[in-house]
Amino acid sequence: MEAMASIHHHHSLLLFKTVVILSEAKNLILLAGQNQFFYWITINNYPKTLITITDMNHNPELRITELGLELPPAPKPMGVYKPVIVIGNLLYVSGQGPLKADGTLIKGKVGKELTMEEGKIAARQVGLAMLSTIRANIGDLNKIRRIVKTLGMVNSSPDFEQHPAVINGFSELMADLFGDDNGVGVRSAVGMILPGNIAVEIEAMFELND
Repeated sequence: MEAMASIHHHHSLLLFKTVVILSEAKNLILLAGQNQFFYWITINNYPKTLITITDMNHNPELRITELGLELPPAPKPMGVYKPVIVIGNLLYVSGQGPLKADGTLIKGKVGKELTMEEGKIAARQVGLAMLSTIRANIGDLNKIRRIVKTLGMVNSSPDFEQHPAVINGFSELMADLFGDDNGVGVRSAVGMILPGNIAVEIEAMFELND
């Protein structure tokens, strides 16, 4: 059965031209929409009332385009280590720095040379560099199901206390790309001295799709 439907998702209106009923007994339908988004819809008294919606297929590659993000070139290892390693369905990413598109790094101590907001921008830039590293090694960011764990390290002055707020720059980017659930994992945020005086370094672990 085909019909027109529209829903609000991630603050934007998505229009669906095709509605395919998969199981009338379970009141489940599949909406096949623009940009190849697919959704399960639980319905009551179809077609009048939509009750719940769960995103079954996030698309971080598309979100990068929608948000106008520019990924820097994937950085090369600075020592004897692998940028990423896959064990089972887990992707481990080595510590990444705030590499910009022009190949330079954001440097300075947060709380001294850099403000908290500038540190947060640096953490977001680390996220973009990490995505570039992942893409260079596994090919497609759509292979990622969710972020599992983040270790955020902030190059900060001794009296700086807002390390979690700085690492929010990275975490908010992940949520923007992978969703409010899959884009948020467990996390630690600490202060330390970082190599090359870079502002932020972050390592992370992701779960891959089966």
